[in-house]
Amino acid sequence: MEILGIDIGGSGMKGAIIDSETGELLSERYRIPTPKSRKPKPMAKTFKDIVEHFNYKGSIGCGFPSILKNGVCSAKGNLHSSWVGVDAEALFSDACGLPVTVVNDADAAGYAVMNYGIGKDKTGLVIMITIGTGLGSGAFYNGELIPNFELGQIPYKKHKKIEQWAAASVKERKNLSYKKWGKRFNTFLEIVETVLCPDYIFLGGGTSKDFDEFKKQITVSTPVLPAELGNYAGLIGAAVAALHPHNK
Repeated sequence: MEILGIDIGGSGMKGAIIDSETGELLSERYRIPTPKSRKPKPMAKTFKDIVEHFNYKGSIGCGFPSILKNGVCSAKGNLHSSWVGVDAEALFSDACGLPVTVVNDADAAGYAVMNYGIGKDKTGLVIMITIGTGLGSGAFYNGELIPNFELGQIPYKKHKKIEQWAAASVKERKNLSYKKWGKRFNTFLEIVETVLCPDYIFLGGGTSKDFDEFKKQITVSTPVLPAELGNYAGLIGAAVAALHPHNK
């Protein structure tokens, strides 16, 4: 079955047609920069533009960078505060005139990795970290999703949340080397390891493809591996979420 997956991030909104049986991309990825305001209406317009680019008619799955409950945004994440309380599913569905299922972006990426990637058949507690504008996270126990794990929201020193200190966007903004940033990211992983004691940590998001550049700085005892699906995991998982509209 061919499904359109849309992955929304703080810097870009991406779409692709996905084969739900194999997890393979059936089209080129199409990306539009996230509107600078990061407000609901401009982002809904960009969402519609992505759908129209593919001339797509059918159910859509969307990965969204915030906590969601039954499609409603309950935290602003890396977006504008006006998102809080917005029914993202209704907003995007109305914009494109098609049924849309919205799930947390890290949950979507984790779902893809657990079903089509290196997480397949892995048991125990698996944590998926997506490295981008923020630090998204998804948790799976024996392959089952535990929704809305927002580990990037953990307070750290003077920061309200650790992703304000250790996300990839911070590396770019402060022009940090991979070595310096990698030490920050490792501090985040040390906290995750101490609190959760996971069996595996998988890395997704755009920065995961550069894992060789900072893996020497990763010293936690938990196995840390880049997801084979890389930056496509969010698209793949989002698309498949459309098949399970009530599992949010």
